[in-house]
Amino acid sequence: MKHLFLLFISLLICQTAASQKKSLKFYLEQHQGKKIDTIFRIGTSDSIKAGLPATLICGRFKGPTFAIVSGARPSEQSAVQSLLKLRREINPEKLAGSLIIIPIMNLDSFFSSCQNNGLNTDLNLDQYFPEAQKSIVNGLAADFITTHIFDATDILLDIRSAGSNEDLISYASYYHNSELPQQALLCSRLCEISGLGTVVARPYLQPCGQPSKQISRQAVRLGIPALSITAAKQAAAARSEIGPAMNAVYNMLAQLKMYQHKLAPQAVLPKRFFNDQLLVASPAEGLFYSSAKAGSSIIKGEEIGYITDVFGRNVKIITAPADGTILKKSTGLAASTSAPLFWIGRSSSSNEKEQEK
Repeated sequence: MKHLFLLFISLLICQTAASQKKSLKFYLEQHQGKKIDTIFRIGTSDSIKAGLPATLICGRFKGPTFAIVSGARPSEQSAVQSLLKLRREINPEKLAGSLIIIPIMNLDSFFSSCQNNGLNTDLNLDQYFPEAQKSIVNGLAADFITTHIFDATDILLDIRSAGSNEDLISYASYYHNSELPQQALLCSRLCEISGLGTVVARPYLQPCGQPSKQISRQAVRLGIPALSITAAKQAAAARSEIGPAMNAVYNMLAQLKMYQHKLAPQAVLPKRFFNDQLLVASPAEGLFYSSAKAGSSIIKGEEIGYITDVFGRNVKIITAPADGTILKKSTGLAASTSAPLFWIGRSSSSNEKEQEK
């Protein structure tokens, strides 16, 4: 049986073996007012190794530990850039609590030469949560995040961004776990003050014994409040400009009384609130066409796209499964059977926000 061993934070190598066994939470508490860049080195006894880059920002004052991650899929480059900008801007002397910033969770896939739309399961770290297949790099990373990063985490935020073959709107989302109402309420509030115009509260449906297959869902499974931001592509802008994802993070930090950013605009409550999200998959392998746009409202039964064979024949119509709004859609031409094509936000009633709470 393979034995998972950990080579702890690189800057601790010179310390005693006993100190290396201290938890990450303990380490954060001992380094107040510091910003530390490191790479967690993880591996197995058969020499399969992985690296997990992280910046640990230990605040001068006491407060919660907020883990902010991105890069589960290799295509999420703007999300990675947002977190690197956040790492540069946060002043630990003004921070209450700690930040664990992991800009690239899927380091091996991120630097691979394979260009894809982020849906390839071999390159998508989410497919390996909580600890499936420790014999491969992504399995090691998922296991380390589950067993060590989560141990020090009070709140988790996963930042996503559009891949090269995706069209989406910016929105905040979380899983509503009815068994943990206080955690769900906190996530709801953080999503609302994010400044993003759309919030999606997905029901937490996790069959016993089944893998989570998503970092935020795995966190919720362990009782950690977890939410995500999906940010649309932004045009090139000045370095001083705060984009939607960065603005959302600063609004959340202010709500948690952890940090105040003077340039962050005042949060505006979302205009759209959905309490469910539907996935529409390709009915067959072929070429995918759709004139529908992210952000468009759709009606149940409405045609939103179609699939043809490689000759442009044998059309299979794709219709909306429910009334709602297109949050995200694939823009790639090639589609395999059951590949995700549309993500649709929907409301079960016109008063869904009150029902959610």
